[in-house]
Amino acid sequence: MDLRQSKEFSQYMRFSGWQVEKMANCFIYIRKLPLLPPLIMKAQYPNPPIPFEKIEKLAKKYKPLQIQIQPLKKEPGLEKHGYRLSGGGHVTKTLQINLNQSENKIFSQMKKDARYNLRKSEKEKLQIIEILDLEKLRQAWRKSVGWRRYIPSLKNLKNLKRAFTRKALFLTAQSQGKISGGTILLTNNSRAYYYYAFTSKEGRKKLAQYLLVWEAMKLAKKRGCQIFDFEGIYDKRFPVKDWQGFSHFKKSFGGQEIEYPGVFIKTKLHR
Repeated sequence: MDLRQSKEFSQYMRFSGWQVEKMANCFIYIRKLPLLPPLIMKAQYPNPPIPFEKIEKLAKKYKPLQIQIQPLKKEPGLEKHGYRLSGGGHVTKTLQINLNQSENKIFSQMKKDARYNLRKSEKEKLQIIEILDLEKLRQAWRKSVGWRRYIPSLKNLKNLKRAFTRKALFLTAQSQGKISGGTILLTNNSRAYYYYAFTSKEGRKKLAQYLLVWEAMKLAKKRGCQIFDFEGIYDKRFPVKDWQGFSHFKKSFGGQEIEYPGVFIKTKLHR
């Protein structure tokens, strides 16, 4: 089961202002604004088969401007029910590491530059610490990336923590109490998701991003997770140029590439 179909994620969406409808095999998320029709109704990676008829009934109830379905695999009913393939901007391809292997085996399957950078980062005397002060984490995050890049609000981070409780890990790379990078790891059943990450200029010099991923993998493994999911890499079918840099970084850890069919939409359902 994908993260988006977990009870914890549905709670997070509720806390974030989405309406949530539970069906037999999936959660449906509806974004509704006061005095206006819902902007969007979406089913993210529902367990197959997709309940098209139930989704249509919900559409009649909420009258959204658009329905989005992100299937785990292509189903013939998509076109039959009037959905068309949309463009990029969503996770249509990801990278997964098998955590059932030994740490030595996982390390040996990384690319040469990742192994080298990990060894180098371990000499920088960085500490990977779980942080409880989310405001401090966000301040370090904003300082690291400036105002050009989106970062979640403090309320958003608190909602994640509130919904996932101990299934959310907020990790930081620190040296002498100064945060030089961070990673937010979400776990669900046997999977860990590399949900958010950032590194400061100083952190990049010390290769903190490599150590954060490696320590996150080891923590996920200790918690019984079998898969480490990098939550999206560049997909040439739906090219998003900005994704190429971090995809190169993620791919240096090895793993198996997984493709999804894409995002299927139906728009202007009700006039």
